[in-house]
Amino acid sequence: MKRRKFIKDTASFASLTFLPSAVWARTRNAKLRTAHIGVGGMGGADLKSISSHSMVEVTALCDVDANRLADAKKLHAHASTFADYRKLFDEIGKNIDAVIVSTPDHTHAPASLLAMEMDKPVYCQKPLTHHVTEARAVRKMAEEKGLVTQMGIQIHSFKEYRSAVQLIQDGIIGKVHTVRAWSPKNWGYNGAAPVGSDPVPDYLDWNLWLGTAPKRNYKDKVYHPGQWRKLLDYGCGTLGDMGVHIFDTPYTALALDVPKTVKTKCRKPTGFGHPEKNTVTYEFPGTAYTTDTLKWVWYDGPEAPKMHRDLKLPNGDQLPEQGAMFIGKKGRLLLPHWAFPKLIVGKKYESVSYPELEEVDHYHQFVDACMGKTETSAPFSYAARLTEAILLGVVANRFPNKKLHWNNASSSFAETEPNALLGGTYRAF
Repeated sequence: MKRRKFIKDTASFASLTFLPSAVWARTRNAKLRTAHIGVGGMGGADLKSISSHSMVEVTALCDVDANRLADAKKLHAHASTFADYRKLFDEIGKNIDAVIVSTPDHTHAPASLLAMEMDKPVYCQKPLTHHVTEARAVRKMAEEKGLVTQMGIQIHSFKEYRSAVQLIQDGIIGKVHTVRAWSPKNWGYNGAAPVGSDPVPDYLDWNLWLGTAPKRNYKDKVYHPGQWRKLLDYGCGTLGDMGVHIFDTPYTALALDVPKTVKTKCRKPTGFGHPEKNTVTYEFPGTAYTTDTLKWVWYDGPEAPKMHRDLKLPNGDQLPEQGAMFIGKKGRLLLPHWAFPKLIVGKKYESVSYPELEEVDHYHQFVDACMGKTETSAPFSYAARLTEAILLGVVANRFPNKKLHWNNASSSFAETEPNALLGGTYRAF
């Protein structure tokens, strides 16, 4: 293929410079021609939502699973189909205007970087990347090329979460000193790597599914579909999945960057799966909305969160299954996952006057931005920083009970050993 040099070393992107991106140059009435990489599961939902925009023309569909590709083709009969996203770009790259990446995490950066190398705006599912080095490379390329980008973190645009951002920044609970966030989901696996192999289904291209990840034998029901989130080579565990959603609003509201330190409490690393239960404690530099430093504690896995006085609710109420609690000098703000925030002062709930906000469609916002009508709210310049913070916790899971010190300027830990896990070697496939 013509455009595969990126596979050799992700870090090489950090030193590249680019000419400014071409702007939307087609006629005002022309539709945005989209290519969708990954069309099953969340990819199917992304395809449905992007294509619901009246100015979108689905031009290409790509998936390593022929069954999922066939289902998507039924809905978009005129779209070209591919198993390999590299062939898509080589054969019809000139005929597409924007790319949607909805693959397992380990393919997010390779596909997005290749699309952006061709000056294509990119909508990429969360977490933005699988490795910290990829997050920095993706951000650098998007910014230097001036491309429209959006991370697929749909709740970022929901009124409930935008209301919480405004309330916090308006000082409803004063300066915030602690955030506690949680999800009881278990995207972890404490067992050993499987042995042996199973026949690869005739509908699945296993080599393309692995992509840049290390070569591994296929095992039925271990990797595809769905279970990859639990495994180090392909996903980012519960922290990388639900953590991105639940971190997003506090991260935005408090105008955070990347943390100074991170420490985890979990089982010893196995070299294959993410931990099933996990507590991560971050320390962030202070901002205009926090005290001098901010403590952030994340809990995941069965029975999360561990109870703490910061999380006790009035009237003996139960915590929502997933959510975040802001603890400030004047009170607390509870933000349930998918609900409006609740103000707690002392031991009582207090009424809240929510700001009047317009509805925003996160997907349509991306399409409109590609056509020069608006800007995206979760561009890679933002998404990469949020993802980096999350991924530093994922790295720290391999060093339980050890505080790691992050240097934002040098993109490295003060401790030597974890720096080897900030990136990965891409397999030629």
